[in-house]
Amino acid sequence: MAANVFPISIYEELLPRLVAVLELIQQSPGVSTPESKQKLLQATNNFKNALAQAKEFAINLPGGELCIREQDDMIHMLETLRDRKRAQLAEFAARKIVSVSADVKMEVDSVASTPNHSVSDD
Repeated sequence: MAANVFPISIYEELLPRLVAVLELIQQSPGVSTPESKQKLLQATNNFKNALAQAKEFAINLPGGELCIREQDDMIHMLETLRDRKRAQLAEFAARKIVSVSADVKMEVDSVASTPNHSVSDD
């Protein structure tokens, strides 16, 4: 399941990258110098690449082929399953545990308890 981990950091990076672009645009000298133009280009490209990566991941999410109604049905089914599992867990947790201790003698088969059945016949 580790392969399907949702990379939330991709989406967390979008807003700070957009803010960086906007701050560069709104600086007092603006984008009049070659250096400021280069910084703006770099910040814009960083935002554009992050946005493309987030979009690509969103497009490839499992279940994306479902329409809204199907997604709602799936969510309802999963919520029902969750509620049933919680009820079973509560029922199980409410049960009293009874411990029975009895003196039970066991015979141990020496052949069965020896690795590779290597009991010497000497």
